[in-house]
Amino acid sequence: MELQMDDLEKFYADSFKGLRAGAITKGKVLQVKPDGVIVDVGSKSEGFVPLSELAENELDSLKPGDEVEVFIERLSDQNGFVKLSRQKAKGVRTWDMIEEAFKKNEPVDGRITGKVKGGMTVNIGGVNAFLPGSQIDLKAPRNTDSLIGQTHTFKVLNLNNKGANVIVSRRVLLEEERNKLREQTLTRLKEGIVMEGVVKNLTDYGAFIDLGGIDGLLHISDMSWGRISHPGELFSIGDTVEVIILTFDTVNEKVTLGYKQKKPDPWASVEEKYPAGQKVLGKVITITDYGIFIELEEGVEGLIHVSEIDWLEKSIKPSKYFSIGDKVEAAILKVSKNDKRISLSIRQLKPNPWEIVKDKYTAGQQIRGKVKSFAEFGAFISMDEGIDALLHISDISWVKRIKHPSDILKKGDEIEVVVLNIEPEKERISVGLKQLTTDPWISEIPARYNLGDTVEGKVASTTDFGLFIELEDGVEGLIHVSEIEKNPDEKIEELFKPGTEVTARIINVIPADRKIDLSMKTMIG
Repeated sequence: MELQMDDLEKFYADSFKGLRAGAITKGKVLQVKPDGVIVDVGSKSEGFVPLSELAENELDSLKPGDEVEVFIERLSDQNGFVKLSRQKAKGVRTWDMIEEAFKKNEPVDGRITGKVKGGMTVNIGGVNAFLPGSQIDLKAPRNTDSLIGQTHTFKVLNLNNKGANVIVSRRVLLEEERNKLREQTLTRLKEGIVMEGVVKNLTDYGAFIDLGGIDGLLHISDMSWGRISHPGELFSIGDTVEVIILTFDTVNEKVTLGYKQKKPDPWASVEEKYPAGQKVLGKVITITDYGIFIELEEGVEGLIHVSEIDWLEKSIKPSKYFSIGDKVEAAILKVSKNDKRISLSIRQLKPNPWEIVKDKYTAGQQIRGKVKSFAEFGAFISMDEGIDALLHISDISWVKRIKHPSDILKKGDEIEVVVLNIEPEKERISVGLKQLTTDPWISEIPARYNLGDTVEGKVASTTDFGLFIELEDGVEGLIHVSEIEKNPDEKIEELFKPGTEVTARIINVIPADRKIDLSMKTMIG
């Protein structure tokens, strides 16, 4: 009996010779089963790796004969198998690799797997590590969700094997890489050279370009010879661009960049390219109350002032007739290379109606026109050429005192007038209505109204100094307040209402002043 027990102990010892719990060994796959894998670990007893101890999706890839590395959990389980684990084997190897990397200050690869308080989790060969939020990138990323599933290289900052704590950083490696690039870039930086960079950030005033470890500012004014309102019109974050080094402050390591300078300044040759009088085609890029700006080519624009849009319309609202992007033909008026200004005109492409009027009409000529509008000082008469002539209120009647032109005329009336004066250079033409007849003050009125005659009329209006009396045919005479007999406390506006009939005597006729003086003193009592 004692011999048999010794034999069993020897057999058991021989069966697990070279194996010990907690060690890692190599084995060969004998059989792949749904619940795990049977592995020959070189002993007289076979080992078994349960499905739960296999790496993720590993069961589908293993086949008999494959060599695998396993961790020995127990020398014998309830079924007589050596209990093995693939996951723990990988974990031990990973810990060894992490420890080695930590000691030698070497990087490790890992996959970001999720978010936790204060940072993210990283899987390094089956070992979970902590990536603090401040160590994710050079700048804290706005959207950390997009990083989940990405594989990156990390540096091990701290390691505690017993507590199974691993803290890693991606930022440290990025800073190291950036510093190396920075040193390389600083040796190459020189004013005037062209360099390639990546758009790192956009602001209202410009773009920051990563030249390789050092950022340069590309101001919005140095992006285009043309007009842009925001850098985002030309660039997006992440774009690779070629820029020119404009200035480089070696002390403060500040770099200013240029993009438009890769092309010649288009204003350098505008005076030769756009002579006065030339017809051009451009695109509307800006509309203001005082005119529209037209882009003739990239970086070159001209202004069509509101006064140069039409010969006749002086109060045009540009936004009513033009839209951004419209193609417009215009004529060059003036070019200033130094001021970077080009004056344009649309109306110069059309015949000048004032030149037509100058050739067609002469002073004294009778023409027909339509009453278009009124002002306090007169009426505007529309002519066939689209020009408005001014009929001044003083040229409507020889004898009537007219308060407003609408008292005599109506909009839309077609009337005959006489051309009085034409001033094409001032874009003015004046006409008269009363000039269609002879001035009655020359002979007719002096012959009809004699000194001492008694006349009858109606009060047209009252003033502080007297009464205006309407006689025949609209002729008016003035009864001065001194020629009216009344009590001192009586007011003439109360004694004489408009329309009151009065009788007076002519005491003075002055044709040169178009004036008839009347008196009521001799007519009372």
